[in-house]
Amino acid sequence: MSVPGTSVGHMEQRLSLITLGVSDQARARHFYEDGLGWTKGNQEDEVAFYQLGNGMVLALWSRDDLARDARVPDSGATFSGISIAFNARSHGEVDEVLAQAEAAGGTVTKPPEEQVWGGYSGYFCDPDGHPWEVAFNPAWSIDEAGHVSLGPA
Repeated sequence: MSVPGTSVGHMEQRLSLITLGVSDQARARHFYEDGLGWTKGNQEDEVAFYQLGNGMVLALWSRDDLARDARVPDSGATFSGISIAFNARSHGEVDEVLAQAEAAGGTVTKPPEEQVWGGYSGYFCDPDGHPWEVAFNPAWSIDEAGHVSLGPA
């Protein structure tokens, strides 16, 4: 998305999704669903998505799978087991945001690519090594304010 009057696009100042890399998916789901009373918003067992207030989503995913997907080593010292996500409205916006992050001094760890779940995503790490996923998920909607909803508009 471009800011009127400039030739440089700007990534919107918002978070879409926080993914927690978990060591035991069943235990984590039990904690959030049975312990906290949260409702899972998807059918798959590999990853659990929870719709939060303010249009954000929390995901629980295998720590190993998250590190592999972000293409970062999981030595315990450099990978916290958490990624931050920015959901884009299109394939093109994914490409633009990753290019902007790289130009700003970030490191693209996973160039954007089509995903088996039907979307398109890539990752960058900020200068401190925090991984951000930039994803377009055609099954989710994003309103004008940037609020993400688990499902189509």
